[in-house]
Amino acid sequence: MERVGDTVRRPLYPWSPSVHDLLLHLERIGFPYSPRFLGLDDEGREVLTYLEGESGGTGWTKVAGEAGLRAMARLLRDFHDAVRDHRPATAWAAHDGTFGAGEFLAHGDFGPWNLVWRGTTPIGILDWDYVWPAPPLHDVAYALEYVAPFRDDDFARDSLHHREPPDRRRRLEIFAEAYGLSSTAGLADEVIAAQELVLRRVERLAAAGHQPHVTWQQTGVLARSAAHLAWSRSHRALFA
Repeated sequence: MERVGDTVRRPLYPWSPSVHDLLLHLERIGFPYSPRFLGLDDEGREVLTYLEGESGGTGWTKVAGEAGLRAMARLLRDFHDAVRDHRPATAWAAHDGTFGAGEFLAHGDFGPWNLVWRGTTPIGILDWDYVWPAPPLHDVAYALEYVAPFRDDDFARDSLHHREPPDRRRRLEIFAEAYGLSSTAGLADEVIAAQELVLRRVERLAAAGHQPHVTWQQTGVLARSAAHLAWSRSHRALFA
């Protein structure tokens, strides 16, 4: 990935045309939080508009407090509302594009690192490569793994910028309420199911030879994800 002026240039993947279709849909309806797809450059890379703000690792500091946590959940709901009736007949990463009952397009990688922030307000969404048909609760559960977080106290402090052990149940409730859920019943189990689903998806992408998934498998990233999943299962009571 490379920034060139007010644009970002990114390599193409087999599923990139599907992502471009989605970005064009979001542009047509005036969704303000997605980059605009501008075409391909002379090197065959996709060209997207650059979203000005903070992103990447700084995102963790934004959601450590309640204001950023709520804002992130509201942005996710805005995105889901924007794609609720969009049913493109295209294939996605490790998915054939078939929509099941109650499914529409999930972002698939909705974490604080993939948002563009100004203060504690997210003003953009990045990295659309893992969009796929899924129940909307999948994105909620995926996000909660990281922002509740479904991690131990040391990890929450050292890597996620929590100053003290997080009240995981309270944070789960805050996110769910801001998103618009009327209940948190079964939500912890949804997070655990999402963790396993994502792990299996990345394993399939690695087996198909896609990067960076092959590197993740070789360097132990997938093994660490499996360990996080095991922690979530054994500490489920913290969230119930």
